[in-house]
Amino acid sequence: MAHAVKALFPEAKLAIGPATEDGFYYDFDLDRTFSPEDLHLIEEKMSEIVRQNTPFVKKVVSRQEAIDFFERSGEPYKVELLREIPDEEVSLYEEGGFVDLCRGPHIRSTGQIVAFKLLSVAGAYWRGNEKNRMLQRIYGTSFPDKKALSDYLAYLEEVKKRDHRKLGKDLDLFSTSDEIGAGLVIWHPNGALIRRAIEDFWLREHHRAGYKILYTPHIAKLNLWATSGHLDFYRENMYSPMEIEGVDYEIKPMNCPFHIHVYKHTLRSYKELPMRFAELGTVYRYERSGVLHGLLRVRGFTQDDAHIFCREDQIEDEILAVLDFTLFVLKTFGFERYDIHLSTRPEKYVGTLEHWESATNALKRALEIKGLSFDVDPGEGVFYGPKIDIKVKDSLNRPWQCSTIQVDFNNPERFALDYRGSDGNEHRPIMIHRALMGSLERFFGILIEHYAGAFPVWLAPVQVKILTIAERHADYAMHLLRTIAGHDIRVEADIENEKIGYKIRHATMMKVPYLVIIGDKEVSDRSVTVRKRSGENIGPLSIDEFVGVVKEKIDKKSLEL
Repeated sequence: MAHAVKALFPEAKLAIGPATEDGFYYDFDLDRTFSPEDLHLIEEKMSEIVRQNTPFVKKVVSRQEAIDFFERSGEPYKVELLREIPDEEVSLYEEGGFVDLCRGPHIRSTGQIVAFKLLSVAGAYWRGNEKNRMLQRIYGTSFPDKKALSDYLAYLEEVKKRDHRKLGKDLDLFSTSDEIGAGLVIWHPNGALIRRAIEDFWLREHHRAGYKILYTPHIAKLNLWATSGHLDFYRENMYSPMEIEGVDYEIKPMNCPFHIHVYKHTLRSYKELPMRFAELGTVYRYERSGVLHGLLRVRGFTQDDAHIFCREDQIEDEILAVLDFTLFVLKTFGFERYDIHLSTRPEKYVGTLEHWESATNALKRALEIKGLSFDVDPGEGVFYGPKIDIKVKDSLNRPWQCSTIQVDFNNPERFALDYRGSDGNEHRPIMIHRALMGSLERFFGILIEHYAGAFPVWLAPVQVKILTIAERHADYAMHLLRTIAGHDIRVEADIENEKIGYKIRHATMMKVPYLVIIGDKEVSDRSVTVRKRSGENIGPLSIDEFVGVVKEKIDKKSLEL
């Protein structure tokens, strides 16, 4: 692709062009913007290069020789990269007169390339820094045969249809606005209803699991974040401090220090442990504008956060309980496939090796006891302890990082936490951080795409829509509305003077699970005829029978209509 771009646009400067998990991209510096027509021309030129079947030839040269070559070629980005490479020798690859800097390896010749497609163009700052020049990034993909490429392009179309940003607008679920602030989410009534359903479920299950619910402030004195270590490890993701009466305060990036304060508020005994605190706590973290993405990458979000304070001998049992809880919650929302990763001690860490070994073994044993397969990520733990990460797979088999379980030796030490043991002496508790969904905003975005906006009945913002065929049916429709709503079912009525076909299409587009269609027969029989979102008709049913059907789906958190 880079060869084709340089052949068609000699003035383009080459930046970085790596392969990715499902394709490739290359960044270019060009004074004009690439158009869809340009992508078509580039593809045609790429096909020509493939037909020429020119070999890829590797040449190892000194770093200075490569710098000299790219300076002569007028490629400043390559020169900048080379000046940062510590190796004395680097590899260049050449095909058909085009030379690029690359570690390789490559296929033997361009003729081995079979099926490819250029997908899109996007802006990308050089080195990912918004202070640098904005470049143009061309994305593409390639497969060993045309069928595989065709299947992948069909998959991309399905991904596009499920984009939570588009569906969020179509279904009136949420919005973001530069006028309010990038990365700050406004929940609209429909989205807020779904969020409330999620929160109600979350609260009820946490009460059942023995958690105490907390509410904590959105700001705290800057010194608190110094004690917790966030100023040392997360400063670049925190906002600038604000001064209040001569004291610096910081908007919270985490909930942990507040939960620690509750634990430390009174003397604790070993008999009180484990102690489980949970909060739907909104936090704020600085994300660069270039990485913000709908609900999936935001600056303000609500974590389904919890912290467990326990004795060292209780770690394994608590992790087992959290694993059970996590998988139960994920299954309730329709996620039964996932990848699990166990991350171990990094190079920079706090705590003793004995603590690390004990905690890591507890995490590993818990996964083995549950019969859960997992991969080990050596050195990928957080500085304060090892962790388990669970990546759910959605209906398109895409992985999403949601759940995490982290063992923390750092904060109990920094905040001098203790409890009185059975021996009468003071001991330091272990702290377990855990999130089941990760954040409500991100999880909601994943749910939208997982269900393509067609939420199961218990989550749907409007569970039943009553549609009248004629104006004379309005009184019965409103009677139905009051009756159904009295059973805590989210119901609306459309009694406007519109054709029934239009009403059905609109309600179906809004993905309402059940459409109750009211005509003369239903009014006469005091019954309902029901059309499912899928188009299937059921009924006639009595009002009580229909309410029973819907209530059963809601109460059982059924994923099917």
